Amino acid sequence: MSFPHWRKSTVSDHAHPTPVAHQFDDREQQTEVGRLGMWLFLATEILFFGGLFTAYLVMRWKWPEAFAVANSKMDVTLGAINTAVLLTSSLTMALGVRAAQLGRGKGSFALIIATMVFGLAFLGIKAVEYARKFQEGLFPGPGFVFEGATGRQVETFFSLYFMMTGLHALHMVVGIGILTVIAAMIRRGRFSPDYYAPVEISGLYWHFVDIIWIFLFPLLYLIHPHL
Repeated sequence: MSFPHWRKSTVSDHAHPTPVAHQFDDREQQTEVGRLGMWLFLATEILFFGGLFTAYLVMRWKWPEAFAVANSKMDVTLGAINTAVLLTSSLTMALGVRAAQLGRGKGSFALIIATMVFGLAFLGIKAVEYARKFQEGLFPGPGFVFEGATGRQVETFFSLYFMMTGLHALHMVVGIGILTVIAAMIRRGRFSPDYYAPVEISGLYWHFVDIIWIFLFPLLYLIHPHL
């Protein structure tokens, strides 16, 4: 695979302003509207995940013993590794945005690619964890296997687990797709210190996905009610 010739940004690189859509007065207004749009989208996503978090907390309050048993089936090691992977991806994403702000195209490209690699690593680890749950008969449905009087409640825990982590994984896939487009735009020299809004806005989305996991990890893996 061949890579374009990278060179340090100069004033001439920024001489051609980025096209402004007809509905905006200038590029600054277009950028601000883009940021506002992403924040509004993330607010709706918070409401969506908030419903799942609420359902989980209600069920945990209702069946603390069953949820404690279900918690004992979780692989804390894999969860902790994935948490470290996502925190690192947030760092590379933030550094990638900063590099774009400074006009360092090559550095921004490398950091965005690193962020995508960490995202794929997260999904790979999650796939391993899902496979183990299938093998243990802990996937909700006709094949669910659990001996004990709290079997239905334990199944409810894993139903919420797969819904919440599955939805989060879907957001990760979308995020990787967005970063793929951003990386391609960086390679084409589409950004400069005067225009890097798409990189920044995609970073907001990525950080949001990471923050959701920061809440999921302790709820699903670490909080163990007393039996």
